[in-house]
Amino acid sequence: MSLEHAILGFLNYQPYTGYDLKKIFDASVQHFWSADQSQIYRTLGKLEEQELVKMEKVAQEDRPDRKVYHITPKGKEELLRWLAGPPLMGAPHSSPLVQVFFGGLLPDEELLIKFEGFAQMMRAVLAQYEQVPESIETFKKEIPSRREHYFWMLTLDNGIRNMRANLEWVENIIQQIKNGEVPQEQE
Repeated sequence: MSLEHAILGFLNYQPYTGYDLKKIFDASVQHFWSADQSQIYRTLGKLEEQELVKMEKVAQEDRPDRKVYHITPKGKEELLRWLAGPPLMGAPHSSPLVQVFFGGLLPDEELLIKFEGFAQMMRAVLAQYEQVPESIETFKKEIPSRREHYFWMLTLDNGIRNMRANLEWVENIIQQIKNGEVPQEQE
């Protein structure tokens, strides 16, 4: 997925400011796609140059004008083209798995600490995922489509299932280390 298409997707629901887009990112898709504020603003600028969004300045009395972004017909067309196209799979990258791959260089005591740390992080992520339905309540009111909500929750279900599978894998490794099942010879 590209940040451009995620922004177009949100703007397809309704106009948002860059600040509002950051809030909706953090409350909805953060479990599989994150974006910082500066990335969002840079991307909005590119989308505006490509005429996929238009910016409207809304005057405020005691603050700077709000910049509210709207999707254009050309932007909607691009969003639908991207949605209908094949999924673009990037090459997987995982620093933790590179550490696991070369983990045989460490003694079991250090490996146990490392894997228990992985398990702790995964439990924290799962706890975060469990809070997502609550955090998107505001946006469910702004976007009342039950169909959209259904697909939102599919992504959360995927994240939870993947994290649970990873946690089960890590807990299995921890048990193998504790049971002395990890080969010890080094040549």
